[in-house]
Amino acid sequence: MGDERTVLVLTQPYDVTADYVVAELAARDVPVFRCDPGDFPQTLTLVARWGGGWHGSLRLPGRRAALHNLGCAYYRRPTAFELPAHLSDEERRWAAREARMGLGGVLVAHPRWLNHPHDIARAEYKPAQLAAADSVGLSVPPTLITNEPAAAERFVREHGGVVVKPLGSGVLTEAGTAKLFYTNRVRAEEIDHTVSGTAHLFQQQVDKAYEVRLTVVDEVYFAVRLDGASEAARLDWRTDYDSLSYSVVTVPDQIREAVSRLLARLRLRFGALDLVVTPQDEWTFLEVNPNGQWAWLQDATGLPIAAAIADALTKETT
Repeated sequence: MGDERTVLVLTQPYDVTADYVVAELAARDVPVFRCDPGDFPQTLTLVARWGGGWHGSLRLPGRRAALHNLGCAYYRRPTAFELPAHLSDEERRWAAREARMGLGGVLVAHPRWLNHPHDIARAEYKPAQLAAADSVGLSVPPTLITNEPAAAERFVREHGGVVVKPLGSGVLTEAGTAKLFYTNRVRAEEIDHTVSGTAHLFQQQVDKAYEVRLTVVDEVYFAVRLDGASEAARLDWRTDYDSLSYSVVTVPDQIREAVSRLLARLRLRFGALDLVVTPQDEWTFLEVNPNGQWAWLQDATGLPIAAAIADALTKETT
């Protein structure tokens, strides 16, 4: 066991999803170094020397990982750098850039990831997702991205049932309080000047028989059917988890092949996809989250998603 490479887990301290993977790796006696890059430079220390590769270490109080002995890195949900309080605003901006270029630069040079942070960042752009999904043969709903109220109103009138959804994060923190933005229906008469304030994503509402949350790890597919008992959950299942029921479903071969092409195009080894299945049994792509949550699905169905991720994190380190 002494020669086994250490899996690097990069995430915030309270990440239940990562806990599942760390526990699975521990059960296999795989060495793990879990840290939050946001702890740099206060408690996380980097020493990196170049010489035919980066050598040195990442250190936390009481723990250390040798850079040359890192296996696959699992990028989850790290926080922003925690910088010394005595710095001025300009010094903090400068120090944050240096931290990103230094610690971040050493990390992104590492060759083995699930998924690489740059690939995650690129794949999070929904316009790019939709274009890539269409190009591999997945069905994509008519979509408009705009900050022009007149264009939005025309789109809603043209397509009838239309929803508006966030392009990025659905969370806005204001005065310490988190506000959540979900998918909502929109009528033409509701479109006003506020649309001009930023980009909005409008999409034709797809007739749903049910939804599927599809988690893919290195070509291993875990598809879960989501049925919402409430009107809110049928519109956006994230609004009412208590009303959801879960069942394991099989992905049609044609959809599976298209999803494999999509993930390859986006350079993702892991992806959590949201799809709608119509009453006519047609599968429609909504989005792919390159770093999506899945632990609650494992709890609900018993699907071994954590084990598949542990397999992916260790197969390159043997």
